Amino acid sequence: MTRPTGAPVDEESCQRILRAIDIIGVRWTGPILLAAARGARRFKEYRALVPGISDPQLTLRLKQLQGRGLIERTVVPTTPVRITYALTPDAEELISVLQPLSDWSARHLPHHDT
Repeated sequence: MTRPTGAPVDEESCQRILRAIDIIGVRWTGPILLAAARGARRFKEYRALVPGISDPQLTLRLKQLQGRGLIERTVVPTTPVRITYALTPDAEELISVLQPLSDWSARHLPHHDT
């Protein structure tokens, strides 16, 4: 097995990892971002793509992700008003990191909650 190489672990690198985990470690973040990776979506589409999430939870997470600069909310002035949510470039980069994590999970973690 190969070991990661690079800079030694120090306090600053630990803090960077903790900041990232503070974002992706919040429940529903990963599934919402993965759903957004398929293109801009309306609220009801996210609700359908993320099983088990409630409307208040989805509303809160979308607002939080928007505040973090990971989701962009677009209001289209039609009748009725159309609102879509899409990934920002920063979130697209984050998705490239989450996919290998998802792949690893599929290989090494059980398919049920324990």
